[in-house]
Amino acid sequence: MSCFLTNSSLGKKLVMSVSGAFLVLFVLFHMSMNLAALVSADAYNAICAFLGANWYALAGTLVLAAGVVVHLVFALILTLNNYRARGAQRYAVTVQEKGVSWASKNMLVLGFIIVAGMALHLFNFWAKMQLVELMGEHTNSLGLSPSDGASLIAYTFSQWYYAVLYRVWFAALWFHLTHGVWSMFQTVGWANDTWYPRLKCIANVVATLVFAGFAVVVLVYFFCPCLREAAMATTAVSGAAEAVEAAAGCCAGC
Repeated sequence: MSCFLTNSSLGKKLVMSVSGAFLVLFVLFHMSMNLAALVSADAYNAICAFLGANWYALAGTLVLAAGVVVHLVFALILTLNNYRARGAQRYAVTVQEKGVSWASKNMLVLGFIIVAGMALHLFNFWAKMQLVELMGEHTNSLGLSPSDGASLIAYTFSQWYYAVLYRVWFAALWFHLTHGVWSMFQTVGWANDTWYPRLKCIANVVATLVFAGFAVVVLVYFFCPCLREAAMATTAVSGAAEAVEAAAGCCAGC
């Protein structure tokens, strides 16, 4: 089995499909968790506390990291194999194939943008939450409790550059999912003349739900200072609170 998964193109694509399905499920879970921050800061912080430096959260983090690494490595291998297989033809000027989406031709580039967004997200959240707990600290660099995710969201998305960068990340994820979701079903043999358009529709729906679910949190916290102030109200934070208030202004419509 190991030879099949590593030595054949179909095996590599199967690994990509399985790891991709796992990552899609995590993204959907993460999106659902983030939406809780719009309903109740306390509820979101309770989730953050539950997913702190506990053994099950750490085990999940390691499994997730392994899934990302496997998906990225096999994507690079498949791309290099396809590049070599084309030989001199890769320099030829070709006409855009009918039915081939832009996303399908730029999956690796989109993947690198997504990885860059993950690095930014790890810096903004994981390094100030779970990592802080692992180091035995009680506050992060912003003076926040590592389980106070609501205040961290409020601070991060009050900064315009983070609001822009995260939306670029979500857009790349949307394009990646529109091709990746139906492609993983195709790899396991579920795509035929009947199911192909259905799977394309499912992929677009999943990608749009993910984009909208993540983006709405960023936009609401960026444009609604009242919500940001409410999220920060229960925490005595000097630097972060002042930065949020300075960026907030007045929002009579919130």
